[in-house]
Amino acid sequence: MISNRSAQIGPPRFATAVHALILLAKCEGTLNSAAIACDVQTHATFLRRVLAQLTHNGMVEAREGRNGGYYLKRRPDEITLADIYLAVKSDCCEPEVKEDCTSGRQKLEAIMGEVQNQTVELLKQHTLADLMQ
Repeated sequence: MISNRSAQIGPPRFATAVHALILLAKCEGTLNSAAIACDVQTHATFLRRVLAQLTHNGMVEAREGRNGGYYLKRRPDEITLADIYLAVKSDCCEPEVKEDCTSGRQKLEAIMGEVQNQTVELLKQHTLADLMQ
C-alpha cells in the first residue's frame, strides 16, 4: 500500500484497485472481500465499492454464495492501468460553480482535462502483468 498520499496517482480507489487485481491475478482463484481487504489493508466496505466498479467494467467477476468471492475475469496482460484508472475514476464530487468564477474554472477544467488525457495515454502503455513482474 502506498504510504505517501502525495505520490498517489488518481483517486484513492486506484491504488486499492490495482493492489486487489494483482492479488486476484496471483491467486488464480476466488477470494472473498474480507481476505482481499486484509491484504490490501483497507476497509471491506470501501473495497467492495471498488470491486463493484471493476465488476461493472468487466475486469472482475463476483460469485455469490458460501464459496463465493471475486475472481479476475480477464488476463493480467489484457488489463491496462488506464482501464483500471478509468473504471474507478469518479466525477461525483464536483464542487458547485459560482457565477463569478466560471472563467477561471473553465480554464482550470481545460488544463485538468489535458492532464487527465495525458495520464490515461501513459497508463495505456502499462498492463497489470507489467506490475506483477
